Amino acid sequence: MKVVIAGSSGLIGTALVAALRRDGHEVARLVRRRAAGPDEFSWDPVRARVPQPALRGADAVVNLCGAGLGSRRWTGSFKQELRDSRLTPTDVLAEAVAAAGVPTLVNASGAHYYGGGAGDRVMTESDSAGTGFLATLCRDWEGATRPAADAGARVVLLRSAIVLARRGGMLGMLQPLYSLGLGGRLGDGRQYLPWISLDDEIGGIVFALTHDAVSGPVNLTGPAPVTNAEFNRALGRAIHRPAPFVVPAFALRLALGEFADEAILHGPRAIPTALESAGYRFQHNTIGEALTAAVGKSSA
Repeated sequence: MKVVIAGSSGLIGTALVAALRRDGHEVARLVRRRAAGPDEFSWDPVRARVPQPALRGADAVVNLCGAGLGSRRWTGSFKQELRDSRLTPTDVLAEAVAAAGVPTLVNASGAHYYGGGAGDRVMTESDSAGTGFLATLCRDWEGATRPAADAGARVVLLRSAIVLARRGGMLGMLQPLYSLGLGGRLGDGRQYLPWISLDDEIGGIVFALTHDAVSGPVNLTGPAPVTNAEFNRALGRAIHRPAPFVVPAFALRLALGEFADEAILHGPRAIPTALESAGYRFQHNTIGEALTAAVGKSSA
């Protein structure tokens, strides 16, 4: 296949490019700077400019664009940036896919599509969007792919959980604290924390690219959801350090504002029904397996 990727320089994009090339696929990367190699093409989503040579002969476009949700405090201007950094590139790429006749668009989204108010209720791809900023963002993000779907393209919507990786992401921030014995649960710990290993994040995306039966929303989440308290205990075991502390909800809200309620103190109990029904086999089925792979130690 020839796969065109936007957002290829981040944690997931870098790993996806490497995996596709290992499997013998051709990868073209859309970059917002001057192209530095034959596999790179400069594009400008703000001006709706996608170079046609990049899409020529493409079998699929993968869109992973979006500013980091927790990179800054959620001011009004940053929340607008979070929307613009997702919706604008998605709309431009969906229009380009439609115009060029590319058969597949695989587009990022998030497990927080379901909101955090469902408590223990299991959420599958058939459930509707929740409420709150993140749920609305994910719903609108997915809606921006409509031009590609209207043109007959197969559109896959990746409702991704928190990706557990050896370097970077959430574990990159937490592991030093846990290694010092400073880990602990957040709030009451009963809220669900959607997770997936980096291997299965990439494996799920490649599976969606190469299996035409996969279409529409796909929960990229581990098959065994856990609460924050369960995650805390599992990470402590994986690192072989106690994790006795508790960060109260009010302290999280004071430090992080709206982000605390939207992304930390609430989370959906989402399961990967679409992937498993299509035949995908997870490499890491439990949080213990995923954390062991990520931190490079065996958990008891």
